[in-house]
Amino acid sequence: MKPRIPSIGKAIQMALQLDLFSDFLVPDKLRPAPVKTPLASPLKETVQQDELRPAAPPPSTFVNTSNKRRILIQDYLLEYDLQRSKRRSIGFLINEDGLRITAPRWVTIADIETAIQEKQAWILRKLTERRERTQRKLEPKMHWQDGAKLPYLGGEITLRIAPASVSGTHFQSEQSELIINLPADAGEQQLKDRVQAWLQQEAKRIFNERLPVFAEKLNVRYQSMALSAAATRWGSCTSQGKIRLNWRLIHFSPMIIDYVIAHELAHLREMNHSPRFWATVQSVFPDFEVARQNLRQHASADLPVF
Repeated sequence: MKPRIPSIGKAIQMALQLDLFSDFLVPDKLRPAPVKTPLASPLKETVQQDELRPAAPPPSTFVNTSNKRRILIQDYLLEYDLQRSKRRSIGFLINEDGLRITAPRWVTIADIETAIQEKQAWILRKLTERRERTQRKLEPKMHWQDGAKLPYLGGEITLRIAPASVSGTHFQSEQSELIINLPADAGEQQLKDRVQAWLQQEAKRIFNERLPVFAEKLNVRYQSMALSAAATRWGSCTSQGKIRLNWRLIHFSPMIIDYVIAHELAHLREMNHSPRFWATVQSVFPDFEVARQNLRQHASADLPVF
């Protein structure tokens, strides 16, 4: 018996439970041609009131033990873990063990390996990114001292500590140096607090400058903007026009900041992730896919710990 295929309406309803920035929700006209074999998004996240939030791991549906297999792609011998499941499509996941593929029992090995070949660019890129993240974890973490480097607007600024009887903060843009005046007996946490306060102040300033620009382009009105310190979401928007933006976006490039702002404001016209929503985002931010992918490559673990 052929597997029952969900209706388009049900698929769209399920899609609305995914991440703000989910690939599944981007209309075909705005992304590369889809793979012929139905693929499940490797990284899914749950939306509640339009908030970016990683989903909890789904209940296990595996029906047998894993099976290590190998396939040659681009002169690279790729090993993957094949697991048969009750799902109706082929799923790809890159984790600390490498590539894991889940597929229904009725999908042949030939079909699975065809899907791997069609998905090879994504697979190799994600494997490279994971290796790089692993390498970064092995590197020494930031030391809060004079001369330390701090990510700011996609680049780096140098932290300079100047002893002074009165506290003060000054940014020298030409030298890309953030000067923190602190008493001689100040501790590391005081330094962190001062740097964080400055970054949040900068984030608020830049967000308030860029929000009106995209609100005018979209012909929408937002009620308020507040900084967020959420660990798992970059932004949110309510139907009442309340915008929340993560202050940690200040570490990223202006392109990424503009994308998140455009994304949230677009929800004031389309409070969903339909093709019309993504077309709305593209109308004011044509390169949204590039910014979106860049944002996904950033891990919160790579950012300074305050």
